[in-house]
Amino acid sequence: METIPDSHKDLLERPVVVSLATKFPGGPVQVQPVWCGFDGSCITINTAIGRTKDKNMRANRDVTVLAVDPDNVFRWLEVRGKVAEITTKGADTNIDDLSEQYLGTRPYPMHDPEVTRVIFRIEPTRVVAFPDSSSAAC
Repeated sequence: METIPDSHKDLLERPVVVSLATKFPGGPVQVQPVWCGFDGSCITINTAIGRTKDKNMRANRDVTVLAVDPDNVFRWLEVRGKVAEITTKGADTNIDDLSEQYLGTRPYPMHDPEVTRVIFRIEPTRVVAFPDSSSAAC
């Protein structure tokens, strides 16, 4: 497992909407803007069971997350990874936590008791941070 450099962890710890790339069966790629969490080593994505990203990540555990700094679009973090865990445990609390982080409100305002939330834990296998410590500033 690769590690996220300290210089770019903030892109996963503050409310930056990231792009999540997943693959449909057969190969086409889907990219969607999503909220994410970060546990210090892995990225977490919360969604509802049955959504396209849920189906895609279950069928193909290879994903990519791209976080672009909203304050400097020339600073970004690409994390290619594998879904290491899929769980519904704590998913409702997690979406409330993300809602508080991203919207400043708790509980998640679009909560639907008929929907089962799920958390995908993504272990980084390849990390590209730009600029890195050897790059010139943009």
